[in-house]
Amino acid sequence: MSERCRVVAVRGHEAGSGQELSESAGPEVPVVGSGRELFRCVSRLRGQGEQVCVVPMTLGRHPDLVADTARTLRALPAGERHGTVLAEPFGTSQHLVAWLRAAAGRIPADSALLLTAPSGDPFDDAELYRLGSLVGRHGGHELVEVAFLGGTPDPGEGVRRCALLGASAVTLLPAAFVPPEIPGDARVPVHRHGPLLSPAALARVLAERVADARRRWTEHGDDGVAAALGYADDHGYAHTHGPGGHDHGHDHVDGHDQDHGHGHGSGRNGHEHSHGLAHEHGHPHAHPHQHPPAPHHPPAPGAGQVNRSTS
Repeated sequence: MSERCRVVAVRGHEAGSGQELSESAGPEVPVVGSGRELFRCVSRLRGQGEQVCVVPMTLGRHPDLVADTARTLRALPAGERHGTVLAEPFGTSQHLVAWLRAAAGRIPADSALLLTAPSGDPFDDAELYRLGSLVGRHGGHELVEVAFLGGTPDPGEGVRRCALLGASAVTLLPAAFVPPEIPGDARVPVHRHGPLLSPAALARVLAERVADARRRWTEHGDDGVAAALGYADDHGYAHTHGPGGHDHGHDHVDGHDQDHGHGHGSGRNGHEHSHGLAHEHGHPHAHPHQHPPAPHHPPAPGAGQVNRSTS
């Protein structure tokens, strides 16, 4: 690929409307939804002769976003697919734990932590509870709770729960790209910490993902799409679809075959899957000024490996 490459960031529920993510990423990085919006953005840039690298902007709680992005890119005409690469996701749950722990280390230990993020599906929301448990177990705060923007419990309910459990103060810590609003009826002092990643840190991680994707294409001719199609295979219920399947509500591209494959790399569609949340057997240790290396190997379905930055 040429030196010039436009980065396209694909938002999911972790970014809400995408406004805060757009402000952090800057005007040179279009922030779009998956499906038609992504398809049209890439088509426009490729029509202008731009090389394109697409980055799914998940922090590890939205694996479906990765597979949906791959399906959209697979639907591009051959001429537009050549010159378009799909990066590994912005972050994994391991990264998110490390970033949350680094942020928690800057919050007074006598404050309860309330991790907040936009609500997703039941498995995405369950993941936030798991992350909260890891942050609490390996951190200096006795009380760590979670709350969902647009879900239950919401931040107001989360603050009330912290107060009932004896907290004298609560700090809202975003586990997403979108910050929460401070509840207006809190009975204890409430503070908001954030954003989770500064614009400079976000730009650094994006640059690493893009560099890795372009290197993979240059050295191996791999555009990243095939591996990403099965990214969500280990996420959700074990199930078998009946005749006709069901509608997942994806925003498919007009005029293009959105083949869900009914086989390997089909996300939650396809033959019977043996699902369950992936478990990390090591806990990342966050150091605000260090970027501990992680071994690099190509992503496998459901594994979600992402390299290097933890801040």
